[in-house]
Amino acid sequence: QVQLVESGGGLVQAGGSLRLSCAASGRTFSSYTIGWFRQAPGKEREFVAAISWSGPRTSYTDSVKGRFTISRDIAKNTVYLQMNNLKPEDTAVYYCAAARSPRSWDTSPYDYWGQGTQVTVSS
Repeated sequence: QVQLVESGGGLVQAGGSLRLSCAASGRTFSSYTIGWFRQAPGKEREFVAAISWSGPRTSYTDSVKGRFTISRDIAKNTVYLQMNNLKPEDTAVYYCAAARSPRSWDTSPYDYWGQGTQVTVSS
């Protein structure tokens, strides 16, 4: 059974940093892409960043480029999202998700989802 468990969310002031973790278990993820998505109150869920499990390819939505960094630790089966210079508009529930060889990292359906972790950025 595949499980994705997010952690690391919290309350931070604007300009601060947080590191989210996504611990994956239940299968081999070598052919998978792991993505981070977020959903703010009253808004649709949006793509934030993604990384290929087997290689260093990454992708980011424009609004987080230069501020967020996605990485993975294969030995720990964990994907991280380092978030720096946080802004109030980054406030949302952040989800990690896994997809097997998606055609489009930001729009293709993802197969597995975590339960989410809340990130709140105060101004």
